[in-house]
Amino acid sequence: MKNNIVKNKTFDFAIRIVKLYQYLCSEKKEFTLSKQLLRSGTSIGAMAREAEHAESKNDFVHKFAIAQKEISETVYWLELLKATDFLNEKEFKNIHNDAIEILKLITSILKTTKNQINNKKLTTNNS
Repeated sequence: MKNNIVKNKTFDFAIRIVKLYQYLCSEKKEFTLSKQLLRSGTSIGAMAREAEHAESKNDFVHKFAIAQKEISETVYWLELLKATDFLNEKEFKNIHNDAIEILKLITSILKTTKNQINNKKLTTNNS
């Protein structure tokens, strides 16, 4: 079976988000921001999974565009949790770095796929 980096990274990230949500609720008694974080942080991998079975290249791009929005939103919630002292620097830094890595990975996939679509259109139009 082929190793799918995006699938693995987003799944592992979702696990960390769930554990962070549990920590924020039980230890910090924070329920509102953490729920937002849980929703956006776990939907990234779900969108990547949906993209695996996309009906077309455009559908693939659409699914990954949603994943890109979700990881961007997750970064926002992480930054807000740190700024409001629900996360300390150490708690924040590691998961934030992982989020940024996933954002870069998804952005790269989107750029590559969009270029492939555009190049195919150019080739088809020039035929």
